[in-house]
Amino acid sequence: MITTKSNLFSEIEIAILSLNTDTISEERKLILQPLVAFIQDKVTNKKDVHINFICTHNSRRSHLSQVWAQTLAHYFSIQNVFCYSGGTEATALFPMVAQTLENSGFEIKTLSEGKNPVYSIKYDQNEHPIIGFSKKLNDDFNPKSEFAAIMTCDSANEACPLVVGAEQRIPIMFEDPKAFDNTPQQAEKYNERSLQIATELFYIFSQINT
Repeated sequence: MITTKSNLFSEIEIAILSLNTDTISEERKLILQPLVAFIQDKVTNKKDVHINFICTHNSRRSHLSQVWAQTLAHYFSIQNVFCYSGGTEATALFPMVAQTLENSGFEIKTLSEGKNPVYSIKYDQNEHPIIGFSKKLNDDFNPKSEFAAIMTCDSANEACPLVVGAEQRIPIMFEDPKAFDNTPQQAEKYNERSLQIATELFYIFSQINT
C-alpha cells in the first residue's frame, strides 16, 4: 500500500521504515488474518473501525498495541480507525512502556500522577494524542458495541470467553515483557516486544485495500 505524506515524528517514521514483516511466520500471519478481515470489511463498507486491545492489567502489551495500531493506521492513511485498550482489572500503565515508546520517538507527557497516571502519547504534529491510562475493558472511555476485542494475553483470553458488545473477539497473544522487570535485560526486552507488536500491526494495516 502507498502511504501519503503525514506529520509523523521523524524518529517514529524511521522506526516504522526499519520494520521487517519477513520475520512474521506464515503460521503467525494466519493468527493475524481475522483482524485484517475485520478492518477490511469496515473500510470497504465505509464504517468506523473500533479496536479494543485487551490484557489482564492493561499495563503493557495492550497499551503498546493500542499506540502502534493508531499510529500505523495513520501511517497507511486508513481513515476513521479508533484504537482503545482495557483490562480485566485496572492497575497502571507500566512506566517502562512509556519509556519504550518515548525511545521510539513518541512524545510522552504525564497529564496526572498517582497510582494510575494518565499520559498523553503523541505520534504526529497535527493529530490528537492518545490518552494512556489503565482501565477495565468496559470503561466508559472504551466503545460499547461494534468493536473488535483483541485478546493480547493468555490470562485475559481465558478469563473473557465473551466480551460484551464486541462484534468480533480475536486472540492475538504476545509474550509478557514483565518477566524481565528489574533485570539488566528489561529495556531490551520491552523494546523487542514493542517492535514485534509494531511489525505485526504494520503487516495488518499494509494488507488493507482502501
